[in-house]
Amino acid sequence: MTSTTWTRLAVPALAVSAVIVLTSLTPAQAAPVHPVGTWGASADEVGGAVGAAGLTDRSVRNLVHTSLGGSGVRVTLSNAFGDRPVTFTSTHLGLAGDGAEVVPGTNRPMTFEGADEVTVAPGTEVLSDPVDATVPADATLAVSFHVVGESGPITGHDVATQTSYVSGTAGADVAGEEAGAAFTTQISSWYWVESVVVEKPRRVRTAVFFGDSITDGNGSTAGADRRYPDQVADRLVTSRFAGRFGVMNEGISANRVLADSTGGQRGLDRFRRDVLDQPGVSTVVVLAGINDIRWDHADDASDLITAYRDLIAQAHSEDVCVVGATLTPYEGGSRYTPARDQVRVAVNEWIRTSGEFDGIVDFDAATRDPARPARFLPAYDSGDHLHPGDAGYAAMAEAFDLSLLECDR
Repeated sequence: MTSTTWTRLAVPALAVSAVIVLTSLTPAQAAPVHPVGTWGASADEVGGAVGAAGLTDRSVRNLVHTSLGGSGVRVTLSNAFGDRPVTFTSTHLGLAGDGAEVVPGTNRPMTFEGADEVTVAPGTEVLSDPVDATVPADATLAVSFHVVGESGPITGHDVATQTSYVSGTAGADVAGEEAGAAFTTQISSWYWVESVVVEKPRRVRTAVFFGDSITDGNGSTAGADRRYPDQVADRLVTSRFAGRFGVMNEGISANRVLADSTGGQRGLDRFRRDVLDQPGVSTVVVLAGINDIRWDHADDASDLITAYRDLIAQAHSEDVCVVGATLTPYEGGSRYTPARDQVRVAVNEWIRTSGEFDGIVDFDAATRDPARPARFLPAYDSGDHLHPGDAGYAAMAEAFDLSLLECDR
């Protein structure tokens, strides 16, 4: 039995290339395995006119970035927030090249229970059959498919901080093409794709990063994969934990813990789907609550403390460890007031001192200006005083003690 390995070549700057190498399965690959998430994005309703109206007979090419390499690759397509069944055909997985191109020789067809077409009912999702290929760690993949007929409202991930593509001609199925010329429309959301999963030995686990726009990477450079969970994944590769954890980002911009919003279902209600139901999850990092404070859903620290205890109880019931993260400063940002900031300060004090989380990471201390603690250090500010920029997300990743992921319940 053979498996296809997609390997990047050393090439001159600005060039992209790859080769296909056929390799026999090693004894380690033949050992008992289980699914581990290498990429994820929380499902929600995609905003804007296109998101509401949907697509009709168009091909979509989503670009997503792996954290962990592996074989037996599967992809989840979600119609969780659709209002009708959506049919997908010609689903493919390949290595992303320049723009909408796929690296030649890597675009592999995917099936669903052996069929090359699948219809996903509203409120549900489907997991593909394994693709006989090994994907690299820290690589951008192209997940392509054709939408048959009228899709209705699109389930996806609104703020991707990544450019993906839709074909320009209705009716033409171009998902299997490696050229990108037919994908003439750029989109800044991910459409219908929810996760990428690989098969790994059972000691390898999934770490889920759960939260709002700061976990989602709002304010980072689009297409550069500089969200703080991405940069934690980069650190893992060069640490003693290399190959031990896949990283899934389950942040949603504008999300709240206590109340539904334009940022989707409240955290208390989506926690099971987006965290506990993920494959191989052992640890979740919770950085959430700043939007509840900003929009007066948490008038007192006790409102969020009660919610955190609920999340901890949900996770512990599934033997999943919970790392609590302090809320970052936002003086000068939208809806900042000193009174609201006092709630944030009190919440952070509880996170640091309560002992109720399995571990903590102090993102507040890592990003604040020592001379003005309610505000970001200027070098870490994206410019809106609410979200970090690339340097701020790097500081958060550096502040994260990787041994927190070893927590075992």
